[in-house]
Amino acid sequence: MPRKTILNHVAKHQSFVDQEARWADATTHSEIASPLEPRAKGPALCSGGGRHAPGYDRLPARRFEFVPLWPIAVFFVSAMRRVDCPRCGVTGEPVPGCDGQHPWTTTDRWFWAGGAKRVRGKGVAEALGTTWQNVFRSVKHAVSWGLSPRNRDGVESLGVDEVPWHCGHQYLTLVYPIDTACRRLLWIGQDRTTKTFVRFFRMFGAERSRRWPFVCRDLGKPSRTVIAQKASAAIPVRDRFHLLQKLNTALDEVRAGEARQRKADGYEPLLKHSRWCWLKRPENLTETHTVKLSELLTDTLRSVRASLRKEDFQRFWTDTSPGWAAKFLDEWWTRTLKSRLEPLKNVARTLRRHRELILNWFRAKGTISAGTVEGLTLKVKLTLRKSFAFRTCEAIETALSHNLGDLPEPEFTHKFW
Repeated sequence: MPRKTILNHVAKHQSFVDQEARWADATTHSEIASPLEPRAKGPALCSGGGRHAPGYDRLPARRFEFVPLWPIAVFFVSAMRRVDCPRCGVTGEPVPGCDGQHPWTTTDRWFWAGGAKRVRGKGVAEALGTTWQNVFRSVKHAVSWGLSPRNRDGVESLGVDEVPWHCGHQYLTLVYPIDTACRRLLWIGQDRTTKTFVRFFRMFGAERSRRWPFVCRDLGKPSRTVIAQKASAAIPVRDRFHLLQKLNTALDEVRAGEARQRKADGYEPLLKHSRWCWLKRPENLTETHTVKLSELLTDTLRSVRASLRKEDFQRFWTDTSPGWAAKFLDEWWTRTLKSRLEPLKNVARTLRRHRELILNWFRAKGTISAGTVEGLTLKVKLTLRKSFAFRTCEAIETALSHNLGDLPEPEFTHKFW
């Protein structure tokens, strides 16, 4: 198949005709040059307003980089016409397939940006023979293009988290829609102050904020204060993810403390290599863990009592109404506070302090989960790690929006990634 036919298929230029593609260097065969000529009798356009205007003269030919064909660099060569526009004066016509005066085609910039989603920017630059700055400019172009038409209607429930991104206690405030049909990064704010979160509500809009029914939060005091003022109808939810996380931590503390005590007293190290036997769900236990756990449950260990107390709490999530859930919660923490397991008693005191927030999970019909927030936050940390830290907040906001924002992209004839 001729090179011209391939290039015509993947890059169609309105009002321009692709001439026969040729080797730019007949010796090395490392570059392909495809001349572009305006259609015969086709009117020239003013780049200022897109109006038809009479021709003035021609500029020297320029090369514009396109997506490489295998390891071969591809360039479009065009000598743009200058036009005499009655409103704008003498201007150049728009560059075919390009945005502004960049020496790369728009398709090539989207090609670089797509690669930066999968590989860190420096790796894309090295693989494609360009610079990190060019890749980052392409990512900024993709983010600005995708953010402009994004629709924020239909967002029902939001999750908020705060993530450290730099030394010196520098934080980012992240907001995610956590509805089943829409889970992505919605907004990024520098720091975790009251002013930061107020900026989000200005962006989100007062009307949408008033319709905000639930918020899943694990936040500091400034964010909680702003939510109470700007979205007073939103019900704060403390969901099962963090509660189970605290129970697992308490159980692990009991196991570790008992293992140390038995070693100091000279007893047999029964609890050695048993951590995941206690922390895993029964359906996730391996055959080895199952055998070891069945042996441990026959002994009178404090870890066994703590594990039974944790498993008993799982019945809490089977209730269908806040009233029955409140009754079970009161009974559970009363029994736990009478035990001699101090880490679990601390969890029971925490549950008592956050009683209403926990019961709000049932008022939300169990549809709100901080697991979604924590999963997206993990992807944020992976993006930070992949890029080996960012020097500016602008760079990190661009990278996170590009990777986690689920931004729209223009339709192309051919998918490159």
